[in-house]
Amino acid sequence: MKMGFRWYGEGNDTVTLDQIRQIPGVETVVWSLHHKQAGEVWEQAEIDAEVAHITGLSDEARARGVTRTLDAEVVESVNVHESIKLGRTVLGLGRDEAIENYVTTVRRLGRAGVKVVCYNFMPVFDWLRTDLRRPLPDGSTALYFEKAVVDRMTPEGLIADMATGSHGLTLPGWEPERLAGFTELNGAYEGVTHEDMYANYRYFLDAVVPACEEAGVKLGVHPDDPPFDVFGWPRVVSTPDDLQRVLDLHPSSHHGLTLCLGSFSANPAQAPLAADTVRRFSDRIHFTHVRNIRHFPNGDFSEVGHRACEGDVDTVGIMRAYAEAGYEGYVRPDHGRHLWDENTTNPPRPGYGLYDRALGAQYLLGAWDAFRHGAPTRDA
Repeated sequence: MKMGFRWYGEGNDTVTLDQIRQIPGVETVVWSLHHKQAGEVWEQAEIDAEVAHITGLSDEARARGVTRTLDAEVVESVNVHESIKLGRTVLGLGRDEAIENYVTTVRRLGRAGVKVVCYNFMPVFDWLRTDLRRPLPDGSTALYFEKAVVDRMTPEGLIADMATGSHGLTLPGWEPERLAGFTELNGAYEGVTHEDMYANYRYFLDAVVPACEEAGVKLGVHPDDPPFDVFGWPRVVSTPDDLQRVLDLHPSSHHGLTLCLGSFSANPAQAPLAADTVRRFSDRIHFTHVRNIRHFPNGDFSEVGHRACEGDVDTVGIMRAYAEAGYEGYVRPDHGRHLWDENTTNPPRPGYGLYDRALGAQYLLGAWDAFRHGAPTRDA
């Protein structure tokens, strides 16, 4: 298993590469070219430049005696254009052209040494929360989902709220360039069914997976967040049965999961199934996110610290399941609380501060180390 840490790029993140290098056990920077829009080709030169920046050391760092480097083997995400999900031209781009651009990007990432590409197949919106900085009892803040707010809110209102709460930093999945076409998108999804989405998903995989095999790049689909339909749009990567159906769309081992246990467990009925879901799909999990959720009886949920007893997700049991499976993929701590100066003078991108994610990485690695010594792992 390789521990990763998501980073949004120079000038677009309150966390620095120097800080990430100092987190024990972190080997991989999980990155993307966040200025690229869904459906746009990534140029080889800009890919190579970002990889070189992540994996290299500055003269100043070397002068301080720094020798530790990081790899750039995981990209999160190369977003799927809505034309692919809909199976027709939308927002000025046709499905086949968008797929061709995706294939070109995957091949170029493979040439740069990328091993895994995360993506999602959620219609219109990516992740969805109603409060980006909800106070917790300890004084920290965290992402929060309030069901009653979603039930009464319009998509347009949610778009405005997310933009206000971003503190000027990019929010993947909520790019203003794409959401400027919301009216067209919303109309395009009218009448689209879950079966339509699965059919279009298969078309995408049939076209892209062979290129992934040639490039040595594994695709990992991220579960819907939250894992149920919102605003009447069909979501198809929500339940354990959905995960199985998605994997059955293409048999290649290069088609697999980015199993985000926080997103999966946002459905309270699924939180107790998290460790068993790891065991069920371990051979097709290329990348995983581990975080904790606390559910409330009215349908709300809050993100909390990574420690198992903080919420309803058995993060320790999840790491045991990975250790017993001899997991050799990538993991990262997911959304963290905002701690200390992150709530006063140094507000980070919501969910992506330094401190709680660093603490989460240590907690997960501690559980992994405890279990792997007694588990039948491949590297034991």
